[in-house]
Amino acid sequence: MSEPDKNLGRIVAIHGVQAAYLQRAVFVVVLSFLFFLGTMVVFYLQQGFVYFLLSTAFLIIYVVTLFSWFMQRKNVVKIYENGIEYRKYSCLWSEIQSIAAGEKNTVELRTKAGGKFAISSVITNLDQIIRTIQTKI
Repeated sequence: MSEPDKNLGRIVAIHGVQAAYLQRAVFVVVLSFLFFLGTMVVFYLQQGFVYFLLSTAFLIIYVVTLFSWFMQRKNVVKIYENGIEYRKYSCLWSEIQSIAAGEKNTVELRTKAGGKFAISSVITNLDQIIRTIQTKI
């Protein structure tokens, strides 16, 4: 199912994460960084240990959200002439047995070899991806 030497052909379409989800993450990153700077300024002026703890918490939120934002940008579905690729999974159209709705608004692909993987609902044009897969299998 995830052999890197498969000949999937030419790329037909690439679908990334919806812009709304990325914008929400950027908003949280900017806001947590501003709160971090603000609490550091207050800590510098008043020397209260509580402000240091608050700034540390905002810094942790900032770093974790920034890391997850960069990781989410890598979630793309690539549709090829002969197959599909999502994260570390790739399979030919002939290997896909069925497509069905999965848990938490995901789309689950089952292969003839018994493997399965889910495509998240945060991917753009998920309905178009489903139609493409259904026509190809």
